[in-house]
Amino acid sequence: MKWTLTILFPVVLFLPPGSRPRLEDAAPRIVEHPSDLIVSKGEPATLNCKAEGRPTPMVEWYKDGERVETDREDPRSHRMLLPSGSLFFLRIVHGRRSKPDEGVYVCVARNYLGEAVSRNASLEVAILRDDFRQTPSDVVVAAGEPAVMECIPPRGHPEPTISWKRNNIRVNDRDERITIRGGKLMISNTRKSDAGMYVCVGTNMVGEKDSDPAELVVFERPVFTKQPVNQVVLADDTVDFFCEVHGDPTPTVRWRREEGELPRGRFEIRSDNSLRLTQVRAEDEGTYTCVSENSVGKAEASGTLQVHVPPQIVVRPRDQITAPGRTVTFLCGTKGNPPPAVFWQKEGSQILLFPIQEPSQAGRFSVSLSGELTITDVQVEDSGYYICQAISVAGSILTKALLEVETPSDRVPPIIRQGPANHTLAPGSTAQLHCHIMGNPIPSIQWEKDGQRILGNDGRISLMENGTFQIINLQETDSGVYTCLASSSSGETSWSGVLTVKESADSSVAPATEPFQLPGPPHKPIVTDVSKNSVSLTWQPNAHEGGAAVTSYIIEAFSQSAGSTWQTVADMVKMETHTITGLLPNTIYLFIVRAVNAYGLSDPSPISEPVRTQDVSPTGQGVDHRQVQRELGEVAVQLQDPVSLTTASIRVSWTVDRQSQYVQGYRLFYRPSGATWLLQDINSPSERSTVLTSLLKGTEYEIKIRPYFDEFQGKDSRTLLVRTPEEVPSAPPRAVTVATVKLSNSSSISVSWEPPPSEMQNGIIQEYRVWCVGSGGDNQTRYYINKTVDGNTLATLLKGLMPGVLYQVEVAAVTSAGIGTRSQPVGTGDTGEESSVSLAEQITDVVKQPAFIAGIGGACWVILMGFSVWIYCRRKKRKELSHYTASFAYTPNLCRPGVLGGNMGNYPWLADSWPTTNLVHSGKEAVNCCTTNHDTAERYYNATAIHDDTLHCPCSSDEEWCPPLPERTYLMEGCEDGPSPPQRNNASSPATSYSHQSTATLTPSPHEEPRAPHDLPRLNQLDSQQLSRYVNGLVTCPGKPCLRPKACFILDASTGSAQITPF
Repeated sequence: MKWTLTILFPVVLFLPPGSRPRLEDAAPRIVEHPSDLIVSKGEPATLNCKAEGRPTPMVEWYKDGERVETDREDPRSHRMLLPSGSLFFLRIVHGRRSKPDEGVYVCVARNYLGEAVSRNASLEVAILRDDFRQTPSDVVVAAGEPAVMECIPPRGHPEPTISWKRNNIRVNDRDERITIRGGKLMISNTRKSDAGMYVCVGTNMVGEKDSDPAELVVFERPVFTKQPVNQVVLADDTVDFFCEVHGDPTPTVRWRREEGELPRGRFEIRSDNSLRLTQVRAEDEGTYTCVSENSVGKAEASGTLQVHVPPQIVVRPRDQITAPGRTVTFLCGTKGNPPPAVFWQKEGSQILLFPIQEPSQAGRFSVSLSGELTITDVQVEDSGYYICQAISVAGSILTKALLEVETPSDRVPPIIRQGPANHTLAPGSTAQLHCHIMGNPIPSIQWEKDGQRILGNDGRISLMENGTFQIINLQETDSGVYTCLASSSSGETSWSGVLTVKESADSSVAPATEPFQLPGPPHKPIVTDVSKNSVSLTWQPNAHEGGAAVTSYIIEAFSQSAGSTWQTVADMVKMETHTITGLLPNTIYLFIVRAVNAYGLSDPSPISEPVRTQDVSPTGQGVDHRQVQRELGEVAVQLQDPVSLTTASIRVSWTVDRQSQYVQGYRLFYRPSGATWLLQDINSPSERSTVLTSLLKGTEYEIKIRPYFDEFQGKDSRTLLVRTPEEVPSAPPRAVTVATVKLSNSSSISVSWEPPPSEMQNGIIQEYRVWCVGSGGDNQTRYYINKTVDGNTLATLLKGLMPGVLYQVEVAAVTSAGIGTRSQPVGTGDTGEESSVSLAEQITDVVKQPAFIAGIGGACWVILMGFSVWIYCRRKKRKELSHYTASFAYTPNLCRPGVLGGNMGNYPWLADSWPTTNLVHSGKEAVNCCTTNHDTAERYYNATAIHDDTLHCPCSSDEEWCPPLPERTYLMEGCEDGPSPPQRNNASSPATSYSHQSTATLTPSPHEEPRAPHDLPRLNQLDSQQLSRYVNGLVTCPGKPCLRPKACFILDASTGSAQITPF
């Protein structure tokens, strides 16, 4: 915003007194006005102002009406007034609070003639803030789409302009695709090269400010480089639909079928995103679409699949037998894709018969659109094989059937419509046995009784014209089996009935069944299937059931090869369809059917068309067996993975790689692994699956399949393994036995069993559960001991059973499906035998019992106490000995093995017998005697007088004693083996004894001659003072080192007794 400030300065003219203006002087005039300025902070600036006048005007500046102070007034001022009158700023001072240089400036020029004021000029300070009011955002677009990035620059003065940089390079807005308008950057039809980091730049005279970078990501929609194409393949082939696509980001690829799901289990999406279909079928036809998609787009491409299925014969023509003049029709149902063309040809003829063809041979042969061959007015020369052929672009197939035209000699035997029924009549009554017949030529009737021809010489018997046999005035001898024989040149037929004559019968006349009570005859039977040993028939029932509902049907057959009469081949047939088995191969048969109700049999149905069973060998049908075997060998059957339907049933499916006309069906072999093969026939060559039932549960089965044609068989498929789902075992373990083992106050039981029957295990037995439940005497306390063992273990030991408690044991097998049936409870008392336990185990169990331990402890305590009493009594007895005579024998370094031994710690009672009292000086009851250094071989058993000058003790002084006796005695250390001690009875003194006490002789000093024995004083002759003196002299031997004593001489001064104790 600019504004104009008009400042009025008062004009004061000072003229010198008496002076006047000069003519050449002129008032000031502004010739150069200042201009508005926008200056950056801290930058120099100049406001121009130039004035003219005479005298030269003086210029001053005013800001916002106030005079501007310059360097003329203040040398330190940053404003300088230039000689020209311009105002120069060394630097623009501008702060957040103080803005001294910003404002509206005018310059004023003055002289004595007046002044001139310039136009207003504003000085503004330029600014550019740091923060963008709107920063650009990341943008993701697909190639070809427009991209827009927007920003609002920071506030500034003057208003900053906008420019853009991509990857630090300024965007060229001369590109016609790029438009910069305001703060917006617009790129139309973006390209992959437009991607990068974009920065919005705000610029004014202060400088430039860059926004935070924003990324423009240019993705590419999926684009196909290879699309699926339409394909035509043969059934059971493999087909690939290719689909290659690129895009950014990398697109995902999936496939769909427009007509439904992809073929389950037979499709694969490969690593290159192609779709592969294996073993294609006709139902796989349709459109397959590759769908590619990423975050910026989606693309689809489709291809169609057409499956050509080679022609197949689904309804084979059957061999037929007919009479001349009749009409026959051969069926030939086919299928394939595309539908095959069907035509007929008689074997050996060059004439081809097509549908919608001009009639040939007087119109007797014709082929319908459905492929049926019809021959009217059959002639004998029409006999032979007729071949049905189906052909299409996918292949061809043929089949053949035989037409036989019968001769007059092929007539059927007579038929008995109604034969004799069973009757029970009273004597004297009349019996009528009916026999209604039919046939060509007209048959004759004869009757038999019990297999014998009935002659007409009995007046009671008569044969009526309609064939009824009548007997009047019945007698009991008339009872028997009566047979009606109908015979002609074509054969013979019989029908039998039983006549019983007895007194208890009420009827006087045979009851007659009314015709309307019998069911009507069924319609003509139709042959639906033929094999070498069987024929399948179907028929329609008659609407007239008679007096009661039809309960069953009877089927009769006739064949010249099997005999010249009708034979019943099936009875009690409940349905209107039946397969007669046990027929002869390559044999012509005729069939009739009768209905049965409570009143009897119906008349026979019309005779069926002749039918020939198949030959044992295909050569009987005009087929080369080598060709059959060769083609069967080329048929490859592929088993699919079986599917478990239930725990006892499996669905098995297969595909056929190559078809052959010589495939009658398939033989499926299956067995539990390692067992005998079982067989199931699939008699239809078009079947591709079957269900195996009644299988063992939880069992692994091997399955394979092969094609067959009569007795010829093709190659086996690969063998597959399948396991039926497991169930819990349906039977318990067998032969559960319990044996009891009693130990002290507790018991153990041994439980053994056998696995359940293999067919009832229903899986792999993983473990066995054993339950052991005991009942207390009150029938309320229960004891439970349960155990689980591995499935391979058939016995276990249960411990910790309480004695006197009756236990019941049950065992069950466990599979992955759960716990099976438990065995019947077996009581621990059910077996009288006890399990044998080793002696060591029994001793160990006894020793561990608390009672045994307490008993042993008590016995030891008693023995110890007794021994202690004995020791006490012995010592007390020894102390009571009060004699004063003792003989001493001193044996230096004498060891007594066997008495003390090397370790007294093992014999505490010996330690107690050898006191080790510490000795003190005179005044005590016991003294210590040190040993001398005599040779160990010297031994004296003499009574020696004790003199204080003859006994030498290696002590140091009178006041020094030998060390006290140790707590343990070391007599055995460093001792040499010496002579054995003397026997008790050889001692030189009564005190000498080889016992706990030792007796020794005190030997005199080697410097003195030993005195005679009679000169030695006896111990009992010395008083206590003398003894004390002798002792003092004994132990106080000055000048001698103290040696380690080998024995101790202990003297009791009060009693006069003496004792030498080794240590």
